[in-house]
Amino acid sequence: MNFSMLNQARELKSKLDKAQRELSSTIVEASSGKGAVKVIINGQQKIQSIKISPEVIDPDKAEHLEELVFKAVSDAIVKSQKLAAKQLKGLTGGLKIPGLT
Repeated sequence: MNFSMLNQARELKSKLDKAQRELSSTIVEASSGKGAVKVIINGQQKIQSIKISPEVIDPDKAEHLEELVFKAVSDAIVKSQKLAAKQLKGLTGGLKIPGLT
């Protein structure tokens, strides 16, 4: 590997590290059940919080609440992954690098 390629690799790593830091502080929100369940997640797909409105907590309808939580979490993850892919695409030139998105 020549010196120029090594410098390019270091520069790319530096940019990727910066993008990862930015993603960790980027917040995405998703909800379900007309806002009854809200999920906050960061750009690295780490859930920050889950809020559940008391109106949807019914012991006789646990499956309904489970569905709402599942949908909100799934939507939040998809939004976060799209955000990360968009941000990292410019750095990697569209090349899919495992573990980055």
